[in-house]
Amino acid sequence: MAHTYIPLEQYQRKWIFNHKDLPVTDDDKALIKPLDQKSSMEVWNKWISNKSSRAEQFTKGDWAAKADAWLETDHWQSAWDSEAAELPEILHHHFDWENDTPIYFCYEKYQVIETRWDVFVRNWKCFLFFDDGPLLISPKKKQAAIFHQSGQYQVGQRG
Repeated sequence: MAHTYIPLEQYQRKWIFNHKDLPVTDDDKALIKPLDQKSSMEVWNKWISNKSSRAEQFTKGDWAAKADAWLETDHWQSAWDSEAAELPEILHHHFDWENDTPIYFCYEKYQVIETRWDVFVRNWKCFLFFDDGPLLISPKKKQAAIFHQSGQYQVGQRG
């Protein structure tokens, strides 16, 4: 599946990667690749849901709607608010991925960012300026996470 990308400078949410309090290196910015709407939709339909367009709409048949997809729940907000840059501990332990593992951070059906695991780890706080149910997945791995506006996240396995 060949993707079409939006240059980061033209991405409507680019400010999240240009925030003065959470600087992103130019090297990392080069690896943060927002997909255009069509490519986002293809990723979402293939890996997330071909019925629902955002997390709060997940229904029966969507793997993310299955209770047994999610193994553990923890809080991301306190780690996000802290001075520490590290991922929340449960998130860190759940994903034993190589640095160059391709990932998708999926805000909703038409908003998906492709990057690498190490880039996400270094800049996870920037990605979570929008926290209305985004999912973290990799097409090559089964582990997944979902982030909720309540400040909680869940880790689990993609169906």
